[in-house]
Amino acid sequence: MKIGIISDIHGDYAALDKVLERFDNDHQVDQILCAGDLIGRGPSPEQVVERIRQRQIVTVRGNHDEWIYELSPELAGYLKSLPIDWQGRYNGCDIFMCHGKPGNNIWGLYRDHVSDTLLNMMLESLDVDVLITGHTHMPMYIQVDRGCVLNPGSLYTFKNMRPSSHTYGVLHLPQLRFELYDVTAPADAMIAYGD
Repeated sequence: MKIGIISDIHGDYAALDKVLERFDNDHQVDQILCAGDLIGRGPSPEQVVERIRQRQIVTVRGNHDEWIYELSPELAGYLKSLPIDWQGRYNGCDIFMCHGKPGNNIWGLYRDHVSDTLLNMMLESLDVDVLITGHTHMPMYIQVDRGCVLNPGSLYTFKNMRPSSHTYGVLHLPQLRFELYDVTAPADAMIAYGD
């Protein structure tokens, strides 16, 4: 099974549209998960939120999604309804998704701040095989004894004071193999990542 994973779209509808088309036609994923921050900074927040909602993409609430900006009441209500944490099961694998850290969408997980021991403890405590995060705008894939922790990086491609990796990922289950792709590169140009 293939899971498409996106995060930190920040109102970039063009990038989102391109990646959804790739998920459908190039990567042919079975499910899409979004680790939050649909809006904030970018030019097309309403289009992004509406597209995510129409496609019924499983999404958690990022910190920018807390600050509704100028959305219609309907779309603002949708953002407010998003959970901080989400847990599900696909192809025999238990997955936990949050924007920053479990229970918190403000603080992120950075590779140089965590140990394999800590990540094993987190996965054990959550009783899951996979922890998906966002928020940092930096891709991450760490495989530990208990499973893996991953971040697809940030999707948006517009120029901004905060850098973007303009990346998304495909997680293969039950193998826990993770492939990372750059939305500004050809769809078949995988960035070597983890298995």
